[in-house]
Amino acid sequence: MAMRRVGFVGLGAIGEPMASRVLEAGFELHVWNRDAAKTHSLVRNGAKAAATPAALAARVDMVMTCVTDGDALEQVLLGATGLLEGAGPGLLVADLSTIHPDQARRLAAQVEHAGARWLDVPVSGGVPGARAGTLSVFAGGEATDVDAARPVLAAFAQRVTHLGGPGAGQTAKICNQMVSFATCAALGEALLLAARLGLDVARLPDAMQGGLADSAVLRAYAPDMLAGVFRGNSLVALKDLEIAQDLARSSGTGTPMGTLLTSLHRRVVAGGHTRLGMAGPLRLHTDEALMDLAERRRAEAAGTRR
Repeated sequence: MAMRRVGFVGLGAIGEPMASRVLEAGFELHVWNRDAAKTHSLVRNGAKAAATPAALAARVDMVMTCVTDGDALEQVLLGATGLLEGAGPGLLVADLSTIHPDQARRLAAQVEHAGARWLDVPVSGGVPGARAGTLSVFAGGEATDVDAARPVLAAFAQRVTHLGGPGAGQTAKICNQMVSFATCAALGEALLLAARLGLDVARLPDAMQGGLADSAVLRAYAPDMLAGVFRGNSLVALKDLEIAQDLARSSGTGTPMGTLLTSLHRRVVAGGHTRLGMAGPLRLHTDEALMDLAERRRAEAAGTRR
């Protein structure tokens, strides 16, 4: 079935640009957000606001959800005015959030019991990828439903990979997070070391590009680290790592690097930092922008030589 009428619930930092691209791609877009003010720009551009998730579900062929965590998703789906209240037969629910795979499977069963269909389709690539339409999607659910959703997902994603049944997309996203978080932590430590040694640290990321240390994380995060800029939600970052640790325990898998990363992000949150995101562990070592730190070290070394 062609997905002509699309709903979008959750217009946060990454949800809003994804929804914008769906609208720009020519789909009839219906939106709902807990803070209704976040729907205004989309409505000005042609989207239609719904009073409740249930009202939105009654209007569309497919609804995408992009919320903070599993508790928020349950409220949107199962609450008194939730999506399943208004879901017609065959509604395709595609969840873009990052939640525990076990919870995804439980919610899939409830969605299917209500006569609707489920996909877990978490994304990677961050806000820049959402704006550029270059996100990667990890899909879990029925292959026919993934195929039905592809034209909509293509509005903001350059890669959609079907990895198995319900929950498989979430499992893959958590594995992706483990690699991304480890890369970001190592990058921060390397740039910090370079800065403290007085290297022209601004040139180091460019020097790494094209080599084995090159990565999307390097290109996205090194400029911010150099400038002392942090973005993202530390609580969400810790949530993803805690899910990884739970999956490791339940499967009997040793993940010592994952355990260390989780402990570092716990320290970040315990220190009262909630807006540092994936690069948060760098703040445990320095409050200075790395560019400033490198310049200060070079000045100190020059003074010593004189």
